[in-house]
Amino acid sequence: MSALPNVVLVHGGWADGSSWSGVIERLQADGYHVTAPQFPMTTLAADVARLRQVLARQDGPTIVAGHSYGGQIMTALGTDAPNVVGLVYIAAFALDQGESIGKLLSQGPPTPAIAHLIIDKQGFAWLPEDDFVNHFAADVDPVKARVMFAVQQALSATALQEVMGVPAWKSVPSWYLVAADDQAIPPDAERLFAKRMGATTVEVPSSHVAMVSHPDDVATLIETAARSQAFAPEPALAKR
Repeated sequence: MSALPNVVLVHGGWADGSSWSGVIERLQADGYHVTAPQFPMTTLAADVARLRQVLARQDGPTIVAGHSYGGQIMTALGTDAPNVVGLVYIAAFALDQGESIGKLLSQGPPTPAIAHLIIDKQGFAWLPEDDFVNHFAADVDPVKARVMFAVQQALSATALQEVMGVPAWKSVPSWYLVAADDQAIPPDAERLFAKRMGATTVEVPSSHVAMVSHPDDVATLIETAARSQAFAPEPALAKR
């Protein structure tokens, strides 16, 4: 078994596994076994089941990193995540017990990235192109942002009302990357999540999709989480 932990990457709503491409490239170059599956985005239970399916395939300790709604998925692992040794939140929801994303977002005006959600006949929410390119992925090259828009995974609107049980971060060490220029989740909310978790925190001048626009920072934080474990040696990332 490798001395390095495995890394599982959890995409959020309106993104897919390919949003982690830049981070995956960097982690693989440093010897990590990385998995970035696609999630159904139908219900929180279905998304957690997919994560458990992927975790069961990992050989040994695993770091889980989640972006946006992906933070909701990994938080919902609760106390039953035996091979998870660290949680890394990338501009992600980190709710406490009894909270929901919808209730949190209702405490203020809609953020620019999600102000004009389109709900289809099946109850799934989509981002319009203008909001996606100019707000959701504001610091990504517009050509690349439009590609991301084309492959967006719609999120079931009911997922926003799912109430969190006992959060995994209460029993697993956590790290948090605050996207200071986020137009989807208010940066102050991200800072609150990080503070109440007691997470090791970094702040980056990034839009919501920090893993796309700042892959070095995201990979570095994930490797910091990995190095916190006794089995993880110093990576080569900083030498490049």
